[in-house]
Amino acid sequence: MGPVVKNIRLILAYDGTDFKGFQRQSDFPTIQQAVEEALSGIYCRPVRIYGAARTDAGVHARGQVVNFYGDDTLPVSRLPYALKGGLPSTVAILEAAEMEARFSVRHDNLGKHYGYTLINGPVHDPFMLRYSWHIRKPLDMGEMRRAARTLLGTHDFSAFEGANTTPMNPVKTMYAVALHREKNRLYIDVVGDGFLYHMVRNMVGALVDVGMGRKRAEDLPVILAGRDRRNLGATAPAQGLCLERVFYEQSCLDRTLAALGRAEDGDTESLLSPKA
Repeated sequence: MGPVVKNIRLILAYDGTDFKGFQRQSDFPTIQQAVEEALSGIYCRPVRIYGAARTDAGVHARGQVVNFYGDDTLPVSRLPYALKGGLPSTVAILEAAEMEARFSVRHDNLGKHYGYTLINGPVHDPFMLRYSWHIRKPLDMGEMRRAARTLLGTHDFSAFEGANTTPMNPVKTMYAVALHREKNRLYIDVVGDGFLYHMVRNMVGALVDVGMGRKRAEDLPVILAGRDRRNLGATAPAQGLCLERVFYEQSCLDRTLAALGRAEDGDTESLLSPKA
């Protein structure tokens, strides 16, 4: 009797600074390449992983989800420890679990949560250079929140799509576009059922333009309706963006949306508690 094939799900965290994104490339280091090589070393055969999100070069993750097909070479629960020696220190396997044969990280998820961090003040934070965008000029949080509300709901987000992207349905639903501030750190959290290439970074860039007075909150619905990327400003840099979580249960999605709502009202403790 041959080995039992298992559909295995991994939850990854990584600092994306030194990688050219998630998806494997021929000439540059990527997250997919690093994880596949570590898995291939354990299973003594080529292993391919499938990711829930194709994060860009320089983008980080606290909750990237991948799945692959492995055998019973070792217990699934031991994979996070077994893979540690084969991965760079900037990549960690947080959790491993066996799933049903039909489970797909791409097709079964209910949505994703991205967080973007800005340092807003006259002096940059040297400890956050890899994980934030420094904006020196004051930002008008009230106007940014007004603009963020115009992005909620279901829209054609063609105007927020990056160039050179794989064609896909531009109609997406945003469940939350929330802002909260802690001293000089401004956090922008976006939760939606799907995202286009560079979409969150373009949303952040537009909100910053509103916060600096370059655009008005009323401009964003017009830009959405025009479906023309050229009407937006610059794309926010990659290092401030982090894939926080991919949702597979409605209850988890609901709890995250509730926590973001409380944080926007000033209760930041709700975001500091362990993630559900």
